[in-house]
Amino acid sequence: MKLVVVNDKMQENFFYFLSEEIGKNFHPDFKPELEPKEMLELGIFGGKYMNDCYNEFPDNWFENAVLSKHKKDSNLNFFKIDASMPLSHWKNKGWIYDDDPRGWFQWYCRYFMGRRLRDEDIRQIKRWKSIVRHLGAIKKNCKKGDLSCRKKQRQALLHWAYDTRNV
Repeated sequence: MKLVVVNDKMQENFFYFLSEEIGKNFHPDFKPELEPKEMLELGIFGGKYMNDCYNEFPDNWFENAVLSKHKKDSNLNFFKIDASMPLSHWKNKGWIYDDDPRGWFQWYCRYFMGRRLRDEDIRQIKRWKSIVRHLGAIKKNCKKGDLSCRKKQRQALLHWAYDTRNV
């Protein structure tokens, strides 16, 4: 097991352990279409999600990441649209796990790195599986390859590691 110590704007002297190889041994129900690095390169969360996490994750995740130095900018998102609710909304809904104060994507990054938390992993995978319902709306209402159709749903799915660029 490898120890990871986190010191960023949302967690100080926080630590967790990696028990799996990076990108390996996922739960059989969890089949994300994109890796965190790919998501960051495509443009997610207005470029403002991981700006202070460079020490926690591999350097190559940030080499081509679309990030904003100052504030959230929806034009940096792949679909150039804001598809995010504020963190306060997620907290009010009870969807934020205390150890992952940034939400699902932070959980996914840490899971991808090899952290495993049985109960939390199951909860987050259920959340991931439930968002796919938006894919049905895209398939029903959009011509294949029309990336201008249902951009908000497409961006939201991108935030959850679903890739709709070929749908």
